[in-house]
Amino acid sequence: MEEKDMVNDILENSSNFLKEYEACIVETKNMELRQLLQNLRNNYESFQYEIEKLAESKGYSVSEETATKDEINKVRNEFSE
Repeated sequence: MEEKDMVNDILENSSNFLKEYEACIVETKNMELRQLLQNLRNNYESFQYEIEKLAESKGYSVSEETATKDEINKVRNEFSE
């Protein structure tokens, strides 16, 4: 597996993990557990951000701020199929 594929895989999985953390946080009534989950989520968000910056620096992904219209349309088409 190439580095680009590994980085993109990590980014995709981290998005899924963050969604799971959010779902657990919303359902948790115990404040101590809720705070623990929120702290874990925050740390994981920081990790994801660092990986995203790595991906951008290596040209593996394009920030929405710098994406061209063609790149935006390509992504739009991928999700609308």
